[in-house]
Amino acid sequence: MAAALRRLLALSAAAVSRSMGALERDVWGLPLVCPTPLRAPGWGEGGGRGKRLADEFSSPGLSTQPIWRKLWDDVMKTRPPNSENITCWRKKFLETFFSNVLHGVLDVSSDWRLNDRHFSPLLHSSPHVSQLTLCNMLQGAVELAAEHNQKVLENLAVSLRILKFQHLLSSDQSIRRSLVLLLHRLIHHGSVSQVSMYSWPVPDTVLLVLILSMSAGFWRSGNALAYHSSPCGLCREEDKTQSQGSAQERSERGHCNKRVWSDGEDQKGSPRALQEDDVEANGCRADPCLNSVLSAPRSPLQNQACEESSSKVPCDHTSIQGGSSPRCISEQLSCHPVLRKTRRRLKSAAGRKRRCLRRSRGPHADPEDLYDFVFTVAREDNSGLLDKNTTTEGENTENWTGSTPGSPCTGHAGCKKRGGPAGIFSLKAAHRFRSVSTLELFSIPLTGETCRTLSNLLSSWVTLENLVLSYNGLGANIFCILSGLRALSRHSDCHLRVVRVSDVFSHMPCMELVRCILSAFPQLHTLSVSFDLKNQLEGNRPEGNPGCSEAEIPESCLEQLEIRFPREPLHTMFLLPVLKASKFLQQLSLDSATLPCSQELGLLLEALKECNPNLKKLSFHDMNLAEHQKEVLLLLQDPVLQEITFSFCRLFESSTTEFLSEIINTVKRNSSLKSLKLPGNRLGNHRLVALADIFSEDSSSSLCQLDVSSNCIKPDGLLEFTKKLEGHIQQRGGQIQFTHLRLFQNWLDQDAETAQEALRRLKAVCSVVNDSWDSSQAFADYISVM
Repeated sequence: MAAALRRLLALSAAAVSRSMGALERDVWGLPLVCPTPLRAPGWGEGGGRGKRLADEFSSPGLSTQPIWRKLWDDVMKTRPPNSENITCWRKKFLETFFSNVLHGVLDVSSDWRLNDRHFSPLLHSSPHVSQLTLCNMLQGAVELAAEHNQKVLENLAVSLRILKFQHLLSSDQSIRRSLVLLLHRLIHHGSVSQVSMYSWPVPDTVLLVLILSMSAGFWRSGNALAYHSSPCGLCREEDKTQSQGSAQERSERGHCNKRVWSDGEDQKGSPRALQEDDVEANGCRADPCLNSVLSAPRSPLQNQACEESSSKVPCDHTSIQGGSSPRCISEQLSCHPVLRKTRRRLKSAAGRKRRCLRRSRGPHADPEDLYDFVFTVAREDNSGLLDKNTTTEGENTENWTGSTPGSPCTGHAGCKKRGGPAGIFSLKAAHRFRSVSTLELFSIPLTGETCRTLSNLLSSWVTLENLVLSYNGLGANIFCILSGLRALSRHSDCHLRVVRVSDVFSHMPCMELVRCILSAFPQLHTLSVSFDLKNQLEGNRPEGNPGCSEAEIPESCLEQLEIRFPREPLHTMFLLPVLKASKFLQQLSLDSATLPCSQELGLLLEALKECNPNLKKLSFHDMNLAEHQKEVLLLLQDPVLQEITFSFCRLFESSTTEFLSEIINTVKRNSSLKSLKLPGNRLGNHRLVALADIFSEDSSSSLCQLDVSSNCIKPDGLLEFTKKLEGHIQQRGGQIQFTHLRLFQNWLDQDAETAQEALRRLKAVCSVVNDSWDSSQAFADYISVM
C-alpha cells in the first residue's frame, strides 16, 4: 500500500511539472488574486471558499505576495510609496483599494476582475483596513455613514485602528451629523485607537471640537447633531444592562426635585423655569427629531449624569422619560449639580448680562449648536463655571496658572477670564464612552478657545497614552495645555506615556518645559520638545504662572528624551537634574544647541556616564563640534553606547588627518558600537575611503550600520571605497557584520555608469539605501538662497 502511494505521488509530481507553464499563466485567473470573492453560492462572505483558498496559499512554503504586487500594478497603475518597507502586499493592496474606491479615485468598472454586480468593493475590502484617511469635505464619512454601507461600517469598527483627517474644509449640518455617526461607531463602539489630524490652516472650530471631544470619549448631542435613532442600538443594549442595577439606587433618584428646589428659591427656580432657562441659554427649541432621545428609557447621557451626582443629590428623570413634550438635549443635564447650580447662579445674579452666544436666535436650532454645547452656557466670570463643592478630579483647584477653581486655564494671556467663550464644559455632564489612546495634531493652528477645550478634555483623558502636538502655533497657550496635562497627572489611572511638542516659536525655555512635563509625569517613557526659533517675548510670563526651573523632578521611567533647542545655549546645570532623575534613559537626542564654553560638553559626558548607565543611543544634530575632538573620541570609545549620531556637526571642518585616523582606530577597538551615523560632515571621497579600514582584518568592531549621507561623495570615491571594503572582507574570509549603508543626497549623479557599478558591487556585500538626488539642482537652490 505504501509503495502504491509513493508511486501515485511520483506520477502526480510528474504531471504537475509538465503542466507548470500553463498553471503559472492560469493562476492569475484564480479568484484569490482579485478582490472579488463573488457573493454567489460557494463564495459567501466570511468563511467562504475564497477565504479558505487564501488560507491554503498562505500556508508555510507558499506566498501570494508576488500576485498581489502584480495586481497592484494592474489595478492601481501607480508606484506605491515606500515599497521597500511593505511587508504584506495583500493588506497594502486591499487597504489602498478601499480608500481609492471610497474617495472615487478608482473606478471599479475599469478592470474586468472588479466589474461584477454581485461584488461590493467596500464590503469585501473593509475587513482588511486598519488605517483610513478622510479629507476635504468628508465625502468618505458621508458615504460610510449611509444606510447601505451599514455592514461596511460594522467591519471597519472591528478592523480599523488609525483614523486620519487631512486638509479638511468647513462642513454643513448634514455632513457633521454623518461624522458624528461615524466617530461614534468607530471610536465609541469600535477599535480605533489613534486619531490624527493634518494640515488644516484655517480649522472649523465646530468640526475640530467635535472630533476632539468624541475622540476623548464624549458624545455631545446638540440639536444639529442628534441622531434620528439616538441612542444607537449598541448604546441601548449597554443602557439596558446598566439599568438592571439595584432598585434602591433607582428609587433614590426619584426625589431630585423635592431636594434641589427646597432651598428658598422663588418660582424661577422650579423645574419648569429651569427647563425654559436651559432652552434659552442653549439657543435650542423643541425639535421633533429629538423625541427618540428624550422619550427613550434612560439614555446613556442621563445614566452618567445621574449616577455620578446621585451620591450628593438624588435625581428624578420621570419628566424626561415620560414627558409628552420634546425638550432640548441640554435639559438632560439639568439633574447634574454642577450645571444646575451654575445656571441658578446666573439667573439670580442681579445686574448681570447673560452672554450666551445664541440665546436670541429664534425658534430654530442653529447648525452650530455643538459650539454652544461645548463652550458652555456660562459666559460670566469663569469662577462661576463650576461649583467649588462639586469640582471633579480633573478640575482640581491646584493648577499651574494660578487660576480659579475648576477652571484649569484662566488667569493668563491666551486663556482669558472674560470676553469670550470659556471653552470649559463639565466632563461629568455627559456619558463617557470608549476613547482613543493616541491623539496627533499636525499643522493645525489652535486658538485660545480650542486650546481651552483641548485642555479641559486632556484633564480627564485617562486612556490617552500618546499625545503629539506639532506646529499648532500655541504661543502663550502652551500654559493652557500644560494646565490640562497637570490635571490629568493627578488621576491615578492616567496612562500617558509619550508626549511630543514641537512648534516654530518657543514661549518658554526648552529645559523649563521639559522639567514641567517630567515633574508632572514621571511615568513617561518618551518626551520630545522641539522649537525652531526663540520667541523674543519669552521673558514675559503670564501672571500667576511661576516657572518650572526649580520644580523637583521625581525619579522617572523616561527612556527616550529628545530636545531641539531654538539656538539656545546648552547649560548642563539645567539638564543635569533631568538626567539624574532618568536612571532608565536609553536614548538621548540634542539638536541645534550651542555650547557656551568648551567645558559644557565634557560636563555633559560626565553626567551621562554617572547618571545614565543604560544609555544606548546618543545623537547630536546641528551642533558645532569642530573644537571638541577629545569629547568625540571619548564618546566613540564608550563601552555601553550602541548607536552614535553626529549629524551636521562639522566634525572635519578644521580637523587634521590624525583626527580621522584616531576615529577609525577607536571604532575598530569598540566591540559594542553597532551603528555610526555621520551625515552632513563633509567627509568627501578620501575620508570615505579611509573609513573602510574600520572593517580591516585586525578590527574587533561590531559595526553593522554606517550612514554617510550628505557628505559630498562622488561615484569614483564610492567605487574605491567598495573595492577596499571587498578586499577587507576577502582577508577576513567573508566574516563581516556590516549590513547597512546609507548614501542619501550624495553626488552620485555626476557619473551614472561608475555609480551603478559601485552600487552593484556594494549590494552584494550589504543593504544599500540611496536616492536619485539631483546635485546640480540642489547646488543651484543653495546658491539662490545665499
